[in-house]
Order: sequence, then structure tokens, then C-alpha cells
Amino acid sequence: MTTSGPRLEEITPANLDAALGIRVHPAQEQAVAPVVKSLAEAYAHPGVAWPRLIVDGDRPVGFLMAFLDIDWHGDGSVRRSGLWRLNIAAGEQGMGYGRFAVESVARELRRRGRTELHATWHPGPDGPEGFYLSLGFRPTGEISGGQTVGVLDLS
Repeated sequence: MTTSGPRLEEITPANLDAALGIRVHPAQEQAVAPVVKSLAEAYAHPGVAWPRLIVDGDRPVGFLMAFLDIDWHGDGSVRRSGLWRLNIAAGEQGMGYGRFAVESVARELRRRGRTELHATWHPGPDGPEGFYLSLGFRPTGEISGGQTVGVLDLS
């Protein structure tokens, strides 16, 4: 990372191609949707999706998308916010950008008065469970779309 550190940028016409160019390691492609799908979902879910490009200096290094106050079960009984997608470019992994992304979403959710950050991840030895557990997430015991559901206490 550069001395100025990473920052988040809203997706705009000026940085759209940079966002679309983010590619995870080939072994991770089955575990996370490409940025183009995330941006299509953000378009289809305005007000819920919070997509951001992660930039360090002038270099795009990743993409994240949070979800804000969604109806988790589709029946109005549970509302949640959290991390929907996290794509760190293959050559930029292991440099703290994933941690920065999660901390940035946590900061935004706290600003919005939320006390929990939810995330889902693919289970298995090649999945990101160790990463999420190292940040303090705890599995809830739920499975969503075949993925483990975890929660991070923000209070």
C-alpha cells in the first residue's frame, strides 16, 4: 500500500472501466461474482446496494459492495446490513485491502446506526472463512445460498 493508504470511490463513468477490470485469483472465481454482476445487481437494487471501488494512490486494487437494510427473510421479520461482495485483485491480495474493505463497511454501517455487519462466504479449505474469523466474524449457524452466514458485532 502507498503511504496515503487506500480509499473508497463511488462508481462513476470515470472509474467504471477500472472497476470492471478487477479480477480475483482464478482459483477464487467460483466463490465470488465478477464486478460486472455486482454492478448489475446494484442497478437493480438502488438504495440497497452500496458499491465502491477500492483505490490505492491511482491504482484500483479491489471492489466491494455492501447491502443496506435488506429484508433478510423476505417477510419483513429481519432487516440486515453487511458486506455483499468483496473482490480484491489477484495481484493485490495479502496487502491489507480486504481488511480495509471490511473496516470501511463497518464504519459506514456504524455511521448509519447499525450494530451488526453480516457477511457470507463459501465454506471449505480454499474459502475465505479464516479471513473473516480473523476479523472477528462469528458464524450464525445459518446458510444462505450455500454460503456460511457470519456476523460482526459493531457495538
